[in-house]
Amino acid sequence: MNPIVLIPARMASTRLPGKPLADIAGHPMIVHVLRRAQAAGIGPVAVATAEREIAEVVERAGGTAILTDASLPSGSDRIWQALCRLDPAGAHDTIINLQGDLPGVAPECLRAVLRPLDDATTDIATLVAPVRDRAEAEAPSVVKVACSLDPHGGADVARALYFSRLPIPWGQGPLWHHVGIYAYRRAALARFVSLPESGLEQREKLEQLRALEAGMTIGCARIGTAPFGVDTPADLERARRTLGVAA
Repeated sequence: MNPIVLIPARMASTRLPGKPLADIAGHPMIVHVLRRAQAAGIGPVAVATAEREIAEVVERAGGTAILTDASLPSGSDRIWQALCRLDPAGAHDTIINLQGDLPGVAPECLRAVLRPLDDATTDIATLVAPVRDRAEAEAPSVVKVACSLDPHGGADVARALYFSRLPIPWGQGPLWHHVGIYAYRRAALARFVSLPESGLEQREKLEQLRALEAGMTIGCARIGTAPFGVDTPADLERARRTLGVAA
């Protein structure tokens, strides 16, 4: 594999506008994400954004930014356009989509998300972590995935069968928190962004269901703890406390 890490970022967030540039421990959030991706050491890293102000912050931090069309509907579309502009010859066959609102992501997560692609039949890889309590299980903001992983050991990679905002599957057993970091084979990403929105995607508001409905395979790698995302002012304050101490 020859991976590249692409980080989609945009200023227009419904619950926390301008969050890529929100200050956390003296640095904009997007710079924290950029540096953690670089620390993983798995390949080049670039930020895909439609806003010049984000690009300038990334470039001042020594990173690479690719400007994309403002009209693109999703982060997946942004990273595909950025990839085509940055690597038109197709040198990178594996694309990691790292969300720009994960300032505390461990670099090890980016290495872990590549594991399911060891199976040649897997199109897309992602991460899951154990759901720790009832509040996490019942929160619609926490996406759950049905997959046959053993929380006590054994294989740490399994195929995703379904994603939902509800606690699935029913019955006794572990629940898995989906971590929104993806690794795509290049051909799989090209196919994915060419597909129309699917019915289940529209109903659950989960983009990855488009891939499953189209017959694509998603492999899940287990990690110990889900990194926290920043979606609300309360999340931002948590990140400032956590990363301020770490800094």
